Formats: sequence, structure tokens, C-alpha cells
Amino acid sequence: MLFWMDTQPVYTSRVRIERIKGPVRKAYLPETPDPVVFGVHSEVAAHYGVPEDAFPPHATTLDYVVAAAGG
Repeated sequence: MLFWMDTQPVYTSRVRIERIKGPVRKAYLPETPDPVVFGVHSEVAAHYGVPEDAFPPHATTLDYVVAAAGG
């Protein structure tokens, strides 16, 4: 038995990313009134050579991917 997938996308995510400074970015997501701030923290900051006091710690994009995959 063969199944054919529709060739038309069902959904296109419309996200805008704004780089603030260094590793800090704002993501504007659908259905979210305020932007989400991404950055680095702890071991991730150390891995990229970002001094602890250079930027306020924020969740990384990796943190959001892991959270989404867990849902």
C-alpha cells in the first residue's frame, strides 16, 4: 500500500530574530506577545569563551530545543 504526502506545507513558522549584542538575541515568535531572549549561561558560556559577567545569563537556543523535544 502506498501513501502520498501532500506537497503543500501545512504551516510556515514566521519567526524574526534580532541580534542584540554578542550571544544575546531576541526571537519574535507567533502567538507570543513579548520576544523571547536567548543567550548563554554556565557551561555554554564557558564553552564559547564568554566571560560570566559579560552578559546576563539567559536560556540558550539548545535549552529551548531540548524543552520542545521533551514535550
